Amino acid sequence: MTGRRPKLIASDLDGTVVAHYGDISQRTIDAFRRAHAMGIEIFFVTGRPPRWMPEIKEAFGIGNAICGNGAMLYDLHNGKVLEEWLMPVDAQLETIKRLRAVIPQVSFAVESHNYFHREKKYIPRWDVGLDNVGVEAIEEIMAAPALKLLARCSDQELSSDEMLEIALKELAGIVTVTHSNPHDSLLEISAIGVSKGATLAKMAARLNIDAADCVSFGDNPNDFSMLQWCGRSYAMADGHPDGPKHAKSVALPHTDDGVAIVIEELLALPA
Repeated sequence: MTGRRPKLIASDLDGTVVAHYGDISQRTIDAFRRAHAMGIEIFFVTGRPPRWMPEIKEAFGIGNAICGNGAMLYDLHNGKVLEEWLMPVDAQLETIKRLRAVIPQVSFAVESHNYFHREKKYIPRWDVGLDNVGVEAIEEIMAAPALKLLARCSDQELSSDEMLEIALKELAGIVTVTHSNPHDSLLEISAIGVSKGATLAKMAARLNIDAADCVSFGDNPNDFSMLQWCGRSYAMADGHPDGPKHAKSVALPHTDDGVAIVIEELLALPA
């Protein structure tokens, strides 16, 4: 590895530094803490809403958080929403109308930092019990700007990649569409122009840090904008097969501490 030590490290969480069974290795925690102690800015950039962040605060004890695929700047340590870039109601309604026309079996949920609402036929995989009633049509309760709109094929007739291919054509110029799990049938939809990469670039600019001095790690399409923007970036070897097309390098699988290994090498570089 050549070059200089980065000034900012940005990492996705699930499938990148958090195992799919929820664990974070001590080696990974130690690598991020050491980088932080050396003065490097740390950003955890995730699709998660704030209600899923307490374990990250507890594990690392350091760092900044960008949640909702770039839609929110979140104070990880004080549990406060600092800024949001939300999806207007009219964009939500137009998105739903267009997706229902091309994917008839689709169902929807909508979330903000403090709520999660779903249609009855939308079968949640993670927020079970948070909203256990549901409505017949999500339009009934769609009255406020949203952090994220979720579109699911609960019958899994289409994969996330297949859904994304359809949605990118239908929703161009209206919203930002991505996904974070190729094995599921779920799209994650944000306001137009909102992405992990866009918000990370904004935060770096506020810190007077150029893309060349930023390093990022990610495993799925919702990470691709961040991998593209950073001067150095690593797709996870066990992530989405298209990851290497968007990143500059590839890290070992998250189960092999791929991110920690790269960070350890980066920290050995001159400042």
